[in-house]
Amino acid sequence: MPLRFNEHLRIGKDPEEAARLGADVLVDGLRHRPAGASVALAGGSTPALLYKLLTKSPYREQLPWSDIHWFWGDERTVPPDHANSNYRMAMETLLGPLGASADHIHRMPADQPNRENAAADYERTIRRHIPPGQNGIPAFDLILLGVGADGHTASLFPRSTALHESARLVVPNYAPAPNAWRMTFTYPLLNAARHILFFVTGEQKAEIMRRILVDGDKNLPATALRDAAGQVTWVLDEAAARLVHSLLNP
Repeated sequence: MPLRFNEHLRIGKDPEEAARLGADVLVDGLRHRPAGASVALAGGSTPALLYKLLTKSPYREQLPWSDIHWFWGDERTVPPDHANSNYRMAMETLLGPLGASADHIHRMPADQPNRENAAADYERTIRRHIPPGQNGIPAFDLILLGVGADGHTASLFPRSTALHESARLVVPNYAPAPNAWRMTFTYPLLNAARHILFFVTGEQKAEIMRRILVDGDKNLPATALRDAAGQVTWVLDEAAARLVHSLLNP
């Protein structure tokens, strides 16, 4: 299926060039936003390359980084200093080196014993800092996401209960394949963003990207975000884009 009117596909020859393309998209997307812009970060290992690049010239000088409010689209149920913490990874590779303001960093408290209360608290924090867009839902200026080999994005996994949430913006979600609890943004919050930036690299993602972008496979959580209200940009390296090149020349 062709790209939709609000979708853009950019391909770098390798992960490093893809990270540069992603950095360009992120900076351009926030350049004209007013003070207090909002970004929700992705976790896992893939975006670390992009995060590190943003802390260097020329990107470091292009935005008032200390004015941005930082959130996380999902988190594992681990303490903030744990090796698997999305918060820790972003602090070490991006927010710490940039000198982000501590009062603008909003960690997702997925390690709290009462996950339901913690998710509700995080939703209240989001509503307090992010102005509403369509339907009164907070509209992030940019949400950065990845895609798993099973088609999950954030911590919205195939066949998980959070896929059916239509009211709450943040929920705990049990991930069947990793056999673990996570906390995640839900579709209503993700789809309300002004800009969603997917950053995907690696040969192991080629088949799932074909299923999402070429087939439009509705069984994959990431596919649903092609219907987002705002702009959707897919940044892939050549390996991940191996089976979707036809979309560039329909």
